[in-house]
Amino acid sequence: MQPAADKIGNTPGRPTSFIPATPTPQNPSPFISSGPVVGFHASGTSQPHSPFIPTSPIVGSGTSSVYGAPSLSSGSMAVPDSSRMPPPIRFSGMANNPSLGNTKQDTSTFLPPQAPRFPSTAHSVPPLISTTQAGQPIMPPPVPFRPPQIVPPLTATPQTVSPVMPPPMPIHPPGQMSSMPMSQPSQPPLQSSLPATRAPPQPPLQGEYGVLPGGSVPQSPVNMRFSAPSSVSQLPSQAYPATHIPGVQSHFPIYQGSLATQPPSMGSVGFTSREQMQYPSVAPPLGSSLQGLVEEFQSISLASTPGSLDPGLDARSLPRPLDNYYEEPISIREKYPLNCHPRYLRLTTHAIPSSQSLLARWHLPLGIVVHPLAELSEEVVPIVNFGSAGIVRCRRCRTYINPYVTFTDAGRKWRCNVCALINDVPGEYFCALDANGRRCDLEQRPELTKGSIEFVAPTEYMVRPPMPPLYFFLIDVSVSSVRNGLLEAVAQTIKSCLDDLLGFPRTQIGFLTFDSTLHFYNLKASLLQPQMMVVSDLEDIFLPLPDDLLVNLSDSRHVVDALLDSLPSMFQDNANLESAFGPALKASFQVMSQLGGKLLVFQSTLPSVGVGRLRLRGDDLRVYGTDKEHNLRIPEDPFYKQMAAEFTKNQIAVDIFSLSEKYSDIATLGTLAKYTGGQVYYYPSFKAEVFQEKLRHELTRDLTRETAWEAVMRIRCSKGVRFTTYHGHFMLRSADLLALPAVDSDKAFAMQLSLEETLLTTQVVYFQVALLYTSSSGERRIRAHTTAVPVVPDLAEMYRQADNGAIISLLSRLAIENSLSNKLDDARQIIQLKIVKSLKEYRNLYAVQHRLSGRLIFPESLKLLPLYALCLCKSAALRGGFADASLDERCAAGYSMMILPIRRLLKLLYPTLTRADGLFTKANDAEESLKLLPLTAGSLDSRGLFSFDDGFSIVIWIGQMLPTDTIYKMFGVDLLMFPDISKVPFCDQDNEVTRKIKKLLQASRNEDPSYYQLIHLVRQGEQPRESILLLSRLVEDQVAGASNYSDWILQIHRQSQGP
Repeated sequence: MQPAADKIGNTPGRPTSFIPATPTPQNPSPFISSGPVVGFHASGTSQPHSPFIPTSPIVGSGTSSVYGAPSLSSGSMAVPDSSRMPPPIRFSGMANNPSLGNTKQDTSTFLPPQAPRFPSTAHSVPPLISTTQAGQPIMPPPVPFRPPQIVPPLTATPQTVSPVMPPPMPIHPPGQMSSMPMSQPSQPPLQSSLPATRAPPQPPLQGEYGVLPGGSVPQSPVNMRFSAPSSVSQLPSQAYPATHIPGVQSHFPIYQGSLATQPPSMGSVGFTSREQMQYPSVAPPLGSSLQGLVEEFQSISLASTPGSLDPGLDARSLPRPLDNYYEEPISIREKYPLNCHPRYLRLTTHAIPSSQSLLARWHLPLGIVVHPLAELSEEVVPIVNFGSAGIVRCRRCRTYINPYVTFTDAGRKWRCNVCALINDVPGEYFCALDANGRRCDLEQRPELTKGSIEFVAPTEYMVRPPMPPLYFFLIDVSVSSVRNGLLEAVAQTIKSCLDDLLGFPRTQIGFLTFDSTLHFYNLKASLLQPQMMVVSDLEDIFLPLPDDLLVNLSDSRHVVDALLDSLPSMFQDNANLESAFGPALKASFQVMSQLGGKLLVFQSTLPSVGVGRLRLRGDDLRVYGTDKEHNLRIPEDPFYKQMAAEFTKNQIAVDIFSLSEKYSDIATLGTLAKYTGGQVYYYPSFKAEVFQEKLRHELTRDLTRETAWEAVMRIRCSKGVRFTTYHGHFMLRSADLLALPAVDSDKAFAMQLSLEETLLTTQVVYFQVALLYTSSSGERRIRAHTTAVPVVPDLAEMYRQADNGAIISLLSRLAIENSLSNKLDDARQIIQLKIVKSLKEYRNLYAVQHRLSGRLIFPESLKLLPLYALCLCKSAALRGGFADASLDERCAAGYSMMILPIRRLLKLLYPTLTRADGLFTKANDAEESLKLLPLTAGSLDSRGLFSFDDGFSIVIWIGQMLPTDTIYKMFGVDLLMFPDISKVPFCDQDNEVTRKIKKLLQASRNEDPSYYQLIHLVRQGEQPRESILLLSRLVEDQVAGASNYSDWILQIHRQSQGP
């Protein structure tokens, strides 16, 4: 007997190392542990240590018992140097295994950990090695991750064990279970060539504290003392029971919902500050079980280490949105099933920080993206009419009744979920409660079971009778408009849409054309032909026959048709070069001011006559890179913003169709759409033969999509949270009221949040978006979207619930608005800085940065954020400088991105690239050819046909080695005979190849009907067309002076490593 050895061998919780037979090479694991591995080579020589080698805890095969308890049998263990063994762990468990969240523990009972003895700093730290009798070293492989399981204590026969250094042991709260067995079965998992000694059988430990899975966190020895004994059992299906991690106790009342009795409480919200102080060296993921670290901790190997076989960054392993392209945050709706669909409302993180100090560590924008009229085929918003009883609302905060309100006092009162005020239930709305506190008529009340609802508004919500849908067309008829075919294309498209205009038979319509004079049209129903009246006085504009300029479409349909048929021929010989756009705007306002409606402007010439004339600023190369650069992107004349304010006040929305062959100052004209809830359509170098189909589709969509007229929108939220900034196309009427003369399903809005209080005391924050509008049928309605978001006290939960799409949507709007007051380079630098700070904060969160010098770590939820940030910096609105995008193109892209919903914006930033020739050739599998490809030139093959789609245009790239018969079937001619491939008719032939290509293109267009993707044909090597249309838009390559994807990741990694 060796008393000292026996005492050490019976130390509770101390695993004894096993010795594998042969070393097994392992690939580097993305999950890197946070503690050191200490060991010595048999010969004393140092071994190179790579930061990419996973360091897993080595769990021994011996069992142990409670310290001080008599052993069932005795055994011997050879201990060469007991001075290197850590002192025994003193342990007394807790009775009945109470949960940590409800047990008060004295921090003084936890003794500080005793540091393991490290070798001298003069020597490098070798890996843990044991030797055979022959002196050959045996390297134990990293322990793979195994799910926890129940391991009963087994008996074993004494054997001889080679002396090894015991690994460090983690400090954990009591009650957590070990994922590795503390006692080993009779047959060791790895056989060794040496005889081994097993410790005698021991009784099971009481109060055994958890050990992390292998490869997660290495162990370190420590003296610990607990207050009372306890017994722990573990289910095999639960790796880390939630009851073993302290959480916030939920005190939710019973909610009125049929899907769940109450919103699920955050069972594992995080460790308290006292527990963090008790266990400082483990650094578990806050806000979730320890299993969450393994599931959500991601990393990328970035650089090779001297002496290692790691080749460095592999571009193929970088995350890309190729599998789940339109990912939406469904998890939050699973926890809160009564929330509205995320297509209507998404937060940048579906976890509100509980304090301002926590918000300061978030670094990314905190806000929401609202798409109030989003089109959902799988979900229909129910309509509720309360009739004369009126809509039930909170009398203090004016929140509309929703599924999260609670009823009390036998159903006679209800509590507002936003402000907690007790309201009386109207007599017409009263219903008794059942035994569970729910209304008995719950199934007949969609407003109490659906997160999205539409109320029919009574008369008190109207300041005037509901307006009819009104369309007024302002058309440029100068010589450039006639020459490029604009006038004829617009007239034909409007005529084809007349039967589909909204609000029949109440629809109103009117026309005004202009060059250097204004042309009004009398469309009275009693006329056979329209009458044109010319006003040449641009200073003092008056309306001839003001009562007949706006007419009912159903009554004057024959006159309107006659006007549209005759417009192209009326001005075909017009040689007027001037444009009196400013006076035409003032005249349109006078016509529409009584009713409101939508003003559609078709402009092809820079305004040059009368008020609002603009000069040809264009791009100035000398200004780029200076403090005056942003002046090119802001309105030159305040007249247009003043007119926009007047339009909004009178419920007039303005849509701009810019179809100029030259510079048209989109920066200035776009303010009309920005402040009236309108939209900017840009057709550079317009030619009717090229853009006619695109113009026809987008104008038809604009005229026929469901529109909410004379609308206002307000977002209410719980106490302690407020909105600070709003982004999109609207006019801010008051601090929180958005005026929207017309809004439709193609427009989204973003808002930033802040905390009003230092510390939030609520567990859930509620948001409700209310849109009051007039439908095209003349009914006043209120659409309300309600969502609940948990309040969390730790940053890790915010990262876990982060929404990649909402973050990049809000970030893009902030960057575009920043470019209006700063240089483009400054706007791009701010984007990169936010990404670096957020990833650096996440790195510090787990306290493992000293072990990850060659890896970039990131949360699973934000794995695509660096890529989308790079795409944003390379977008037309922000990329490069003078030579990378024209000023009109840059401003038009900015106006479009300010209103795009999340799905559409992500596709614009990272378009789809697919190989299409596999559809009709046997060389490639059809399914393989339609897979999404990385946006790099390396994805292109000269033997293939590729399709590039960003939602606004489709580029067909034709490889030089594409079979000749395939080309002939697509075009019917030999492309070598056509130097300009853009003039070649595409897919006019009727054969199997063209039918499959047309089907593919139609599927892409049907995916998003809001825009029409114009097709551009590009032949490999055709310059500069290939570079402009395709190569410069492959965002993973080095274009526009910006880094490629790999270099971008390396830059972010280096900056996130800094102090």
